[in-house]
Amino acid sequence: MSINVDILRLSKPQDSSTYLAIRTVQGGRKVYSTRVPLADLSTILPVPDPNNVDKDNRKVDRLHAKQFGQYLDSKQDWVAPALLARDSGGCVFEKIDEHGAVGYLTVPWAIGGISAMRTIDGQHRVLGVAIEKQRITDAIAAVDRETARKVSPEKEAKLRAERDKLIGQMNRLKNEYVGLDIYVEPDPIKAQQMFVDVADNAKGISSAVRARFDSYKVANRTLSDVIDHPLLKGRVDAEQDRMTLKNPNLMGAKHVADITRAVIAGAGGRISKKAEQTLTDGEVIEQVKDFLDVISNAFSGLAAVTEEEVEDRKPGELTKAQELRRTSLLGSVGMLRVLGGTFHELRKGDNPVELGDITEFFKRLDPHMAAPVAENSIWRTDDGAGKDFEPEASAPIMRQQNIVHLVSVITGWYKRAPLGL
Repeated sequence: MSINVDILRLSKPQDSSTYLAIRTVQGGRKVYSTRVPLADLSTILPVPDPNNVDKDNRKVDRLHAKQFGQYLDSKQDWVAPALLARDSGGCVFEKIDEHGAVGYLTVPWAIGGISAMRTIDGQHRVLGVAIEKQRITDAIAAVDRETARKVSPEKEAKLRAERDKLIGQMNRLKNEYVGLDIYVEPDPIKAQQMFVDVADNAKGISSAVRARFDSYKVANRTLSDVIDHPLLKGRVDAEQDRMTLKNPNLMGAKHVADITRAVIAGAGGRISKKAEQTLTDGEVIEQVKDFLDVISNAFSGLAAVTEEEVEDRKPGELTKAQELRRTSLLGSVGMLRVLGGTFHELRKGDNPVELGDITEFFKRLDPHMAAPVAENSIWRTDDGAGKDFEPEASAPIMRQQNIVHLVSVITGWYKRAPLGL
């Protein structure tokens, strides 16, 4: 009896992956640009160890990497830039066009921590995908162990559904791709310089820009509607996180988001995941605009800002916002956060304080808003508030514990003597 075996159908030992790539030149180096499945990242690139710093790169933060894996799992419409890697000579390019620009790129695997490739930019993404793959693998194993026991038909059906979900998550990592640019650089000294050059030329995203475009947070998502309020319209800096004396605006986009969080969640300024899911944009916008109405009516300095015609600004003339920053605590974003937190405390619960009463209470605070703070001011003489202001300060101490404490002091003033101090 003879048996014919087709050896072409047998799996062969494999230590590399092949991708379609474009070959170009940058800085005198060959660069291979390709796209690889997310699941392949930890196969072709070394997985960084948070406990050991790669001599050619910075130390990785395991929590930050894990959060990227969680982001992939929770966001079907995820987005991430291309990773940058350095090849010391292990990749092989086989051209398939007459110009040699397009071809098959064979990339060796990183086996046992040994690799011809090094990550220049994207370490946290590599580790994050590796952590996510391990999480899914461990979860599948746990479900299989549970299924192997004698369980009820209902429990078995639930476990089967859970396993299918996990398999779907793993398939996403296999079927969804991310860009990878591979620079051919055999010289390790030049490779280290590449990392420095990439870091030096990268422009991080400011908190103001993040606030404008990060739609996953309700405080950011509602920003465009909130800044349409008369107090803020035309007076919010879309790019800067810091309000200098020269800045004509009242605050930055980040600060609007901070105040929104104070109004919605209190002085701590943290909106829980549950609240993010249950709060509607309309509710948030209404509450924040109520707060802006109250402070615009209660404080003369903010009323002047609101009444100023933005179009009538003359070159070199101080805006009302700039004047406020020089003469009043209300020019401080920290003080506005404190007022937002106070508003939240007075409005929360089953018996919220009426908006008119909060306005009247804030009006009684208005004469005490002069800056810098005098030694005989209530912000220095009160045993409570005195802990939250430095001498001659134009803003409260911006530490979270001081903001929270100051809100409790001001709220206490109202509760002890409604509408008075």
